[in-house]
Amino acid sequence: MEKIVVVGAGRVGDAAALLIAQHQLCRELVLVDRNGERARGCALDIQAAGPLLGFDVRLSGGSTPELLRGADLVIITAGAARKLGMARTDLLRTNLDIIDGIVDDVLRHAPDALLLMVTNPVDVLTYRAWQRTGWERRRVFGQAGILDSARFAALIATTAGCSARDVSAMVIGGHGDFMVALTRHSCIRGVPLAHLLDAAAIERLVERTRHGGAEVLTLRGNSSAYDAPGAAICTMVESIAHDRHRLLPMVSVLQGEYGFDSIAMGVPAQLGAGGMERVVELTLEPGERLALERSAAAIASALRALKRDGTEQTAPRPTDAPLQPGPRPAFDS
Repeated sequence: MEKIVVVGAGRVGDAAALLIAQHQLCRELVLVDRNGERARGCALDIQAAGPLLGFDVRLSGGSTPELLRGADLVIITAGAARKLGMARTDLLRTNLDIIDGIVDDVLRHAPDALLLMVTNPVDVLTYRAWQRTGWERRRVFGQAGILDSARFAALIATTAGCSARDVSAMVIGGHGDFMVALTRHSCIRGVPLAHLLDAAAIERLVERTRHGGAEVLTLRGNSSAYDAPGAAICTMVESIAHDRHRLLPMVSVLQGEYGFDSIAMGVPAQLGAGGMERVVELTLEPGERLALERSAAAIASALRALKRDGTEQTAPRPTDAPLQPGPRPAFDS
């Protein structure tokens, strides 16, 4: 890609930007934040790492929405971070207006971009962003399942005493307490987990994965996770930049898959240069299906709350209709 813009120069945005630059996934990388000096400082710091890490991506930062112009991919990490005792859904009211403003600026300055959502609650806000843009669903997607699956895989490797490189894990559903770890589809070098770990050990790993973000926040005290989220973002960007068509658990707008509609949720999907190419439907056992339905119900409840508050978006415009955005307010991160 020629240009990637990361909106939000906090710790997650900073971590993602460093990895994107290190892997040379674009020629120009821009960090945008309400605090323009912070964005410029992040860009300058990463640029100085170039000679040491061997990359020559051009970096810049600032606060004006015009910096979005010409972006091939916009990554939104801006918003309030989770604090101790908060659930991801507690951030919805705070982050809703922030995301709306940013999406409006993307419509005005980068109408041809792909949109990668990271801000929590990511399932709800991905759906909101898709509704607000009126774009094809392939162009708006979210990061969550890759992070959750990586946490699950890391815990499996530690518990089983094996290389993390040999672990393949799959977590779908909402990015929260109702995420669904598919233990049947998780293995160590093709060997099913149940062959190496007993049921009680596996269940402990699933539960710890479910609360992995809260555990990091509790231990750090003053910051939620950012290194692993940054790596998860970079994994998605790499698949887009090199058109890998990788099968990744990611937040996708569902249109009948798994029996759900009018919702965005973490599911296995292929990701390439054109965005989310297709949702892959797995055959679920009754218990897995019930868990996914609970997860979907939690997301749907948040979306209904938006409707009751009168903040639900209108139905998306037809995907073949030309987009003619008018003047939009500046975003606020």
